[in-house]
Amino acid sequence: MAAPRRLLALAVAAPLLLSACTTDGGSATADSGDGSGGGDGGDLSFSVVTHGSAGDAFWDVVQNGAEAAGEDLGVSVDYQSDGDPQRQSQLIDAAVNQDVDGIVVSMANPDALQDSIQAAVDAGIPVVTINSGGDRSAEFGAIGHVGQDEVIAGQGAGRRLAADGAQNVLCVIHEAGNIGHEQRCGGAAEGLGRQLTPLQVDINDLQSAQSTITSQLQSDPTIDGVLTLNSAVAAVAVAAVSDAGSDAQVATFDLNQDVITGIQGGDISFAVDQQQYEQGYLPIVMLQLYAENLNTVGGGQPVLTGPGIVDAQNVDAIADLASAGTR
Repeated sequence: MAAPRRLLALAVAAPLLLSACTTDGGSATADSGDGSGGGDGGDLSFSVVTHGSAGDAFWDVVQNGAEAAGEDLGVSVDYQSDGDPQRQSQLIDAAVNQDVDGIVVSMANPDALQDSIQAAVDAGIPVVTINSGGDRSAEFGAIGHVGQDEVIAGQGAGRRLAADGAQNVLCVIHEAGNIGHEQRCGGAAEGLGRQLTPLQVDINDLQSAQSTITSQLQSDPTIDGVLTLNSAVAAVAVAAVSDAGSDAQVATFDLNQDVITGIQGGDISFAVDQQQYEQGYLPIVMLQLYAENLNTVGGGQPVLTGPGIVDAQNVDAIADLASAGTR
């Protein structure tokens, strides 16, 4: 599925030629030294700044998408991330000071990033937001947003949990203050038709997260569903269910190899897939089109990359793509 997405992006941005890129320390830089085999991106330089935590496989796929777009389009792409909103805003400020041609930023905590994003816009640097904060994107002056609608995605998860018979569900939140997580849990409650019990854990301490989930399951044996908002947390939720001797089903947002294996083995009932590769790839295409032709995409509305449900019916087809780093 990655190849058709690339071909579509290239068709939209045509005429473009493939360009070789080098990757060093999380960045991809177009090689146009001799002018041979290069794309038509010229000297365009884009910065991607996300709130991804180190080692989070979800954001690795976003980075893969952004760097692949840089390679395909012949533009320079530098990827950086920090889960602390203040440090993320400092990375945005640094990109502005470097006078890049465009910035891609995820907005898990929009208020903390507002000044930095608007400083970029005031400096004439186009911004595309991704993943979280889509409802504030236009307000901050971004030219577009790429991601899934978290409320709609949550509603879909809640409806599926209801169809599977769940009634008392934990919603495991792994990043405090992330507005997207609140929207997912709220949407899931709407889809389920009843409130979910929020449970805060720390994604940077998965062992502690497992213990917290286990304790909650042991203290309330009526819990029959655990909805996690991250693929890494889903894996420890499966272990927690086992530790607690619970029959609760585990469902999750987002994919990684552990989640795919869990669905195949029956330990995870389903995953809500937001296709994060596209969240890395498409914004680079959008910025390149804007820089060269003042094109915008979405008509002021988010470009949605999901949600889709991955379960036992379709997981095997998706499993074949996971090793390529695009799912």
